[in-house]
Amino acid sequence: MDSFLHGFLLAFGLILPMGVQNLFIFTQGMTQNKLRRALPAVMTASICDTILIIVSVLVMAVAAHLVERFVPFLIIGGFVFLLYMGWVIWNSTSASNGKVAPFTAKKQMSFALTVSLLNPHALLDTLGIIGTNSLLYKAADKWSFTCGTIVVSWLYFCLLAWIGRWFGQLQAIQKYVTYLNRLSALLIWGLAFLMIFQSL
Repeated sequence: MDSFLHGFLLAFGLILPMGVQNLFIFTQGMTQNKLRRALPAVMTASICDTILIIVSVLVMAVAAHLVERFVPFLIIGGFVFLLYMGWVIWNSTSASNGKVAPFTAKKQMSFALTVSLLNPHALLDTLGIIGTNSLLYKAADKWSFTCGTIVVSWLYFCLLAWIGRWFGQLQAIQKYVTYLNRLSALLIWGLAFLMIFQSL
């Protein structure tokens, strides 16, 4: 599989569930009176994801160079973690409801920083999954894979804000969250087996 497409699909599977970060972006799009007023949240979350992804790829590249003999174990660990993440996502549900008042630009940025950089799931996704999968590639292919994952964050956060703008109440999407989560889980499981196949 093309490295960019692999990164794109992997990141899409990870970002699809309606977690705290995604729900925040969606509600900002929904509660602001103009879509452009949700840009501080979208830009901050996208930049944070970009930084986390690049750092994760670099950290795993250095670790792999120093302890090359452990790369197969890292890939196996990533495979197991993908299976676990798929299981968690498959069984997850969204419990959030109610209206959210519009945030100021400053409050959007501070909250987006919190849910992006202090979110353990985001850290595990980037280092444990994206960073580990990047070990399958070298040189230009590694950065093509990385760009594929980064593009997803920017596109998806913009899309979430745009969709949120057209919903008057958050409850309108609740019945679809389970289906989105299960689609995400199936995609992640498929990529887990693809990672093992590519490493053989």
